[in-house]
Amino acid sequence: MPSQFKWKGKTVRGEQKSGEIVAESRDMAMSSLKRQGITVSEITEKKAPPKKASKKGKIIEKDVVIFTRQFSTMFSAGIPIVQGLDIMARQIDNRALGEVIGAIKADVESGSTLADSMKKHPKVFDDLFVNLVAAGEAGGILDGVLLRLANYIEKSMKLKKKVKGAMIYPAIVMGIAFLVIAIIMVFVVPVFSKIFGEMGIPLPGPTKFIVASSNFIAGFGGLVIVGVIVGIFMAFSRYRATKSGLKNTDRIALKLPVFGDLLRKVAVARFTRTLGTLISSGVPILDALEICAKTAGNKIIEDSVFAIKADVSSGKTLSEPLSQSPDIWPAMAVQMIGVGEQTGALDAMLVKIADFYDDEVDNAVNNLTTMLEPAMMVFLGTVVGFVVVALYMPIFKMGELAK
Repeated sequence: MPSQFKWKGKTVRGEQKSGEIVAESRDMAMSSLKRQGITVSEITEKKAPPKKASKKGKIIEKDVVIFTRQFSTMFSAGIPIVQGLDIMARQIDNRALGEVIGAIKADVESGSTLADSMKKHPKVFDDLFVNLVAAGEAGGILDGVLLRLANYIEKSMKLKKKVKGAMIYPAIVMGIAFLVIAIIMVFVVPVFSKIFGEMGIPLPGPTKFIVASSNFIAGFGGLVIVGVIVGIFMAFSRYRATKSGLKNTDRIALKLPVFGDLLRKVAVARFTRTLGTLISSGVPILDALEICAKTAGNKIIEDSVFAIKADVSSGKTLSEPLSQSPDIWPAMAVQMIGVGEQTGALDAMLVKIADFYDDEVDNAVNNLTTMLEPAMMVFLGTVVGFVVVALYMPIFKMGELAK
């Protein structure tokens, strides 16, 4: 059974080198390195790290990336699929993923293809992953496809992280703003209200409004507000769970000021990278478009891609149906795709478009953050300023009467 060995040695030029190698035994590892012109000074078997029980049951994208990249390296080094899967099942940190890999290994040993074996685990390996592996097996380029998959998943993870950050940041700032306002209304305003009551000071309109709001929030009003917010959230979730609700909310999301443009750029980046990765790996364009539609993440984008697939299947070029939806697909991206089709380099052009829109997403997120910070500060300053002025108005009035 193959094992991993860590080695140190010198090249024929006398340069110090070190690395890792997979081999059946220590002697075979030494022989392999000798054939590469390396004089080994030290070689030790790399023990598999202990598996962590805390990770069992949850497989994240990062685990899949690690598996894909390491498995690609083993396969390109000439390790047979079954042996490579066995090594990965024993050595991978995530126990849950290790069990999945073990099950895949058993299926492959019984005669199934790697793609068919992975297809049995859709929560770990999605349609895109399975189709790419199938294309790699059919074309004899599995190692390259696996490496391409690892790069694709890593870039997708980065894109998701950017979008999540752009969405979470305003929510956090608004949450802090409302927390500050709530503290003022619940703890500060009642103190002033008590002082005004004891002194018998007549309250102007703004002060009465602040005191009344404070009494409402400090009483059952706060629970009422929370209940209304929870109710709205639950109603929205139930509406979005319907087919029409999902479509309508996704359409509105794409038309939102600032956020809509960001979501559209994300959709273009995801579509072009997914399609480019699939086509370059040998997946037929119609199958690739179907996978792109299913991984779109937005019902409007999904419907658009399915419509594009129908047009392409009837003989149209990819750029033709894309140009008919300028509200979704930017003209620049469509033109670049057209050029890629004409030059026979569609896959490379799609990846270039994806890289460009990844940068656009970066810029959009940075601009959003830059714009929101002063806007939030102005909002918070206005509200707090109004409360402070309203609370001090009776005191100013007393000073005027005293004169």
